[in-house]
Amino acid sequence: MNRNHKLALATLAGAAIGAAGATAMHARQVTPPPAYIISEVDEMDLTGIQKYGEKVPETLAPFNGHYHFLLHGGAKIQALEGEPPKGIVVIAFDSAEKAREWYDSPAYEAIKPIRQRSSKGRMFMVEGVTAQ
Repeated sequence: MNRNHKLALATLAGAAIGAAGATAMHARQVTPPPAYIISEVDEMDLTGIQKYGEKVPETLAPFNGHYHFLLHGGAKIQALEGEPPKGIVVIAFDSAEKAREWYDSPAYEAIKPIRQRSSKGRMFMVEGVTAQ
């Protein structure tokens, strides 16, 4: 093999390795961190919240959302600082975009008033941090 062929092969191999590395780095950068919808409930009408709770899972499925944990009613919540809420719900999503799409979806918009009538508290989104 002459010198020009070796140089051409080395250049092609280097380009292929570089492209593979760039693709891997880009894939890493594009993957968004997970996000969580957190709801803290201070007051609730159990009948209304139960009706709402029965309908939420079907609204989560299209957005790959799932309950991370759900504590209410008889759950023991110990306050370390401040007053504890009566209930806590954490719903996990693949990204903040998916969490917001779920919250703004027609399916969730249809049942949101049930929660708003049946409870007093806070709902917020927290974007996770990916491990480095």
